[in-house]
Amino acid sequence: MRMAELYTVGQRVETGTLEFTAEDIVRFATKFDPQPFHMDPEAAKNYVFGALCASGWHTSAGWMKTFLAYWAKECRRLIAEGHQPPKLGPSPGFSKLQWLRPVFAGDTITYYVTLLDSRELASRPGLLLNTALNEGVNQNGDTVIRFESKLLEFA
Repeated sequence: MRMAELYTVGQRVETGTLEFTAEDIVRFATKFDPQPFHMDPEAAKNYVFGALCASGWHTSAGWMKTFLAYWAKECRRLIAEGHQPPKLGPSPGFSKLQWLRPVFAGDTITYYVTLLDSRELASRPGLLLNTALNEGVNQNGDTVIRFESKLLEFA
């Protein structure tokens, strides 16, 4: 089974939801993005966002976390139904990354993936290149992150 047989181009699929707690925001920032507005609620009040907010890299990692959990569940479902899941990975990269709104402590982000294109690579027969639009939307319906990704698939 190929990705384009499983999902139609333009079909938006919800991959999961994460709540961003103050503790998670600070823990991630301490390791990967130690800027004051990601680490200290009091200091964050004096920055452009006005409150503690998650690193954009944290919201990006949240997308990956929910996608991988979704894909593992989807593979189990397909196998249980007697189908061979698409063989995905690795990714040759992403583009158009946009952190559109801050993610504050207490925000809940729901992540999505939409298949935009799937084509065979002329230079590598047997490999497909899938292009997807990936998004995260907060509890108010505001898109907070958006990017396009590429994902190889073994035919």
